[in-house]
Amino acid sequence: MNLKRIIIAITVVLIGTGNINAQDMKTEVPKISDFPVGEENTGYAQYFTGKSWLAPLTTSKELNVPMSNVTFEPGCRNNWHSHTGGQLLIAVGGVGYYQERGKAARRLLPGDVVEIAPNIEHWHGAAPDSWFSHLAIACNPQTNQNTWLEVVNDEEYAEAVKDRSSKNGKDKNRIELCKENYTQLFGGEALTGEGTDPEMMDILQKYIFGEVFRTGDLDMKTREMITCVSLAAMQQLPQLKSHAGAALNVGVTPIELREAIYQCAPIIGFPKVLNALGTINSTFTERGIKLPLEKQETVTEENRFEKGLAIQKAALRRGYEGIPERCSGRHGNRRSTFPDGSSFRRFPNPERTESPNA
Repeated sequence: MNLKRIIIAITVVLIGTGNINAQDMKTEVPKISDFPVGEENTGYAQYFTGKSWLAPLTTSKELNVPMSNVTFEPGCRNNWHSHTGGQLLIAVGGVGYYQERGKAARRLLPGDVVEIAPNIEHWHGAAPDSWFSHLAIACNPQTNQNTWLEVVNDEEYAEAVKDRSSKNGKDKNRIELCKENYTQLFGGEALTGEGTDPEMMDILQKYIFGEVFRTGDLDMKTREMITCVSLAAMQQLPQLKSHAGAALNVGVTPIELREAIYQCAPIIGFPKVLNALGTINSTFTERGIKLPLEKQETVTEENRFEKGLAIQKAALRRGYEGIPERCSGRHGNRRSTFPDGSSFRRFPNPERTESPNA
């Protein structure tokens, strides 16, 4: 078993983050820039692989400078296309890519500007493990027309983004990697030399984001989920608040983050979970995410023990039989304090094929 599988297996068994049936939920769009997200881009969905959102920013007919904020979910990209009048792109949040036909792809971070000449065939979209937003500005709008071409297939996309940071940049300078990872997570700039203890921050940022992040094979989303759960368990609430925002920035949904904290209750206790929930909820509120979030419970009072037992057996696999009885013999009626389906059965077992409410 490789390192990634070991880490994920331990995390699932001890913390029980579970798997979310994303098809049953509305996509929660994290706020990764100061620009509005707008509505889901259904009008152009046929030209996109994955979901995108469109927010028009300008309306003046006198100025005639059409500008919109486009937000891509992780892995989303548009088809190959061109503009007869050209286009400007300004990256404002997350991590994305731009590629012209026949050229290497360009990695985009907030602040990057792309000048696209007329009639150049190209595509742009999000990294596989990060949301991405850019401003799209139409040039020469009086005569500018879009020509939509074929999709960017999975092989083309994989080749274009093969340098992404989910590979942890093992061949990169640690300072370069530190800056990229920090910007992707927090949207700011690392190693600024500012603050009351710039030397310690320099040491910390280089070590965590330049060295730790090149260890193992975890993508950003999984790494931030584990980080948030660990910080909740240790009750490092200021750091949890920062990483809750970072988790949203790299594609963790509010419900995924909340459920990960919920699942900690049998391990760290309700008081610590309530503290952690208060912290992540403050981040949600700052991001304009409406509370309370949708309920995810999949058990009833009648089947909670049955469902919880099934999850515990699946998690522990061998060696489970007899544990409740042995604990019952030692601790009397405290056997009932074993976690039941109210916590372990919030999500369906990924190996089950029937409905979670079946």
